[in-house]
Amino acid sequence: MENKEIIKLIKKTAELMELHDENSFKIRSYSNAAIKLERLSKPLKEHTPDEIEAIDGVGKSMAAFIGNLINKGQAPYLQELLDKTPLGIQEMMTLKGIGPKKIRTLWQTLGIEDNATLLEACQADKVAAIKGFGAKTQQKLIEILKFNNANKGKMRYAEAEPFVALITQTLQQIFPNKVWNVCGDIRRKNPVVEKITIIGDNSIPAADLQKAMESLHFLSMNEPKSGPCSWRGAVAAHALTVEVILLNPADITKQLLLHSAGKAHLSAVVHEGKTVYQLLESAHFNDEISFFEHIAHQFIPPEMREGQGEWEMAKEYKIPELLKIDDLKGILHNHSTYSDGKDTLEEMAKHCQSLGFEYLGMSDHSKSAFYANGLYENVVKKQQEEIDALNEKLAPFKIFKGIESDILADGSLDYADNVLSTFDFIVASIHGNLNMDINKATNRLLKAIENPYTTMLGHPTGRLILMREGYPIDHKKVIDACAKYNVIIEINANPKRLDMDWQWVNYALQQGVKLSINPDAHEKAGYDHMRFGVYMGRKGGLTAAQTFNAMPLDEVEKYFNDRKAAIQS
Repeated sequence: MENKEIIKLIKKTAELMELHDENSFKIRSYSNAAIKLERLSKPLKEHTPDEIEAIDGVGKSMAAFIGNLINKGQAPYLQELLDKTPLGIQEMMTLKGIGPKKIRTLWQTLGIEDNATLLEACQADKVAAIKGFGAKTQQKLIEILKFNNANKGKMRYAEAEPFVALITQTLQQIFPNKVWNVCGDIRRKNPVVEKITIIGDNSIPAADLQKAMESLHFLSMNEPKSGPCSWRGAVAAHALTVEVILLNPADITKQLLLHSAGKAHLSAVVHEGKTVYQLLESAHFNDEISFFEHIAHQFIPPEMREGQGEWEMAKEYKIPELLKIDDLKGILHNHSTYSDGKDTLEEMAKHCQSLGFEYLGMSDHSKSAFYANGLYENVVKKQQEEIDALNEKLAPFKIFKGIESDILADGSLDYADNVLSTFDFIVASIHGNLNMDINKATNRLLKAIENPYTTMLGHPTGRLILMREGYPIDHKKVIDACAKYNVIIEINANPKRLDMDWQWVNYALQQGVKLSINPDAHEKAGYDHMRFGVYMGRKGGLTAAQTFNAMPLDEVEKYFNDRKAAIQS
C-alpha cells in the first residue's frame, strides 16, 4: 500500500470518528498524523515499525494502525467504524461541502441515510429548519446533490486511462494477432469519460471474448446488453460503462470515425452537401486517412473532432502541428515543502532537471493561504536565498522565483509591491470565497489581471472536475483582459482541474494570449501530469509557438526581465 492510500484511509478514519462523535483528542491525532505523513518522501512500507512510530505526529497506536494497513491491507479499527456506518452514509461523506458533523445531525434528526433521501428532505424544505443549517445551506446541498447525480457513472480521464490500458493489454495478450482500437472519450482525450469503447474484428468467437473479459476482475458484465458481437458492462466500483464491439473488418473505419467524434463534428456538412454521417453511410473507406482524402480535407486529429471550427480549418489545410509533450522546455507553477508540497525545493529542482527540462518555476502558496502553510515575507526571503544558491549549484539549469499569490476578495494580491517586485513571475489564483456570481467572479479576476505584477492567471474558474463546479466567469472578458495586459493564462494540468477549459483555448489563441501548461505539482510525481494539460491544449488547437513554457530558458528569462523592467520604468 502506497503512502497516498494510507494517508487517505487515515483521513477517512478521522472523518468516521467525527461522524460517530468519538473522542475529539483522538480525532485530532489522526488528522495531524495525516498532515505530517503527507510530507514524508520515503514510502512507509520501507520503514521499520520503530521508524514509523518515531515519525513526528505518529506514535505507538498510529504506528500499529499503519502497520496493519501495510501488512494486511486493512485496519481493525477502521473496519469497526465502517461496519457501523450505513453504505448510504458513507456515500454522503464523499459529498463536497458537507462535513461529518452535519451528516451526523441529518442522520440523527431526520433519519437520513443516503443521498436520495437527503435530496427529498431538502426539496421538502425539512433541512432548513434544523439548527445549524438554514435556507442557504439547504439550497447549496440541493445544488451539490444534483451535480453529483448528473455525474454518476462518469470518471476523470486520468482515472479511466489505467483501466483502458489494462483492458487493451489483456486483449492483446490473449489475442496477439488482433488490432484493438480505443475510441470515444479516451481517444478524444476528453477531461470527463462517460464510456470506454474498444473496437476489434469479429473473427473472435463471442465466448472467447467473454472469457477474456471475465479475467478482468474489476469489470462486471451486463448480460442483457451484451451480444454475440459485443461485450458490455462497467468498471464495477465506479459504474463507468465499458463496451468491446466486434465488427466486420470492412466496417471498422466507419465505426472508428463514428465513435471518435462529437455529434457536432459528425453532423457538419463537409462534402457535396453531405454530413459526415451521410458520407460514411454511402461509401467504404479503408482507413481514416482515405476518408479525409476523399473529401479533400486535411486529416483532423481525434482530439479536435468536437465541431468547434475544425472542419473549416481542415478544408483550407490550416490545422497546424499541435503541441507535443516533448515541445515543453520548462515546468512552471510548482510547490515545495516551503508551503504544502511533499518534496523539498532542491528535490523538486533536481528531479525537474533529471527529466531534461531547462528551468523550473517555483510558486509556493502566498501568506493568505494559511491552510497551505503560505509563505510570509521572511520565509519568501529565505526561499529566494536558497534558490540563488541552488542556481549556482545546478547551472545552466535555472529555478525562477515565483509565488502563487492569492487573489483576495477585492481582486488585489496579498503582498505589498515591494515584495511582489522580488519575484521573477507571479501566478495569481483564487482559492477562497468561491461562492460568487458571474459579475463578482469576473471583476475579481479582472482587477488581478490589471495588476502589473500579475504574470500568469492560475486555474481561472477554480473547478474540480466531477467534484466541484467552478465559479462562473465571463471567459471572453477575462481572456480579453489577459490579452490587453499581456498576462499568460495557465492550463492547469492537474487532472482534477484542467482549467482553463479546452473549449476556450482557441479563443485565447485568437486574441494572441500565450498559454502555459502548468502541473501545479505538489510533489515530484506531479510533473507527470503535464501530459494531461498538453491533451487539453491540443483539443483547442494549441501549438508549441503559442505555448509559453515551450520557449527555451533564455527567452523565458528575457520575458520575465523585460516585464519587470517595464513595471519599474
